[in-house]
Amino acid sequence: MPTPDLTAVVYNADGLVPVVVQEATTRDVLMLAWMDAEALRRTLATGRATYWSRSRKEYWVKGETSGHTQAVREVRLDCDGDTILLTVDQTGPACHLETTTCFDSREPLR
Repeated sequence: MPTPDLTAVVYNADGLVPVVVQEATTRDVLMLAWMDAEALRRTLATGRATYWSRSRKEYWVKGETSGHTQAVREVRLDCDGDTILLTVDQTGPACHLETTTCFDSREPLR
């Protein structure tokens, strides 16, 4: 997996950057999560998606308890460096509500 320029990441005032997660094969957008510099470092080092939980104030590896893992294929920064695109091989549902993506459970906004 190519390593992005980590000095180019722009973190918000809380030291976090949003992460859009996309399934590598289907290109479905699975979820949105947050990383700090350490979560990004762990993700790059292990190839397993690691995030920062804003509510629990702790790191979590996707699938560690559910078995619904994310094997990271690619990590990209957007043009401004303030959003990460994580391309993954998803095993099982991505959403904690047991849906394929976190965007499956609601009607479109009108």
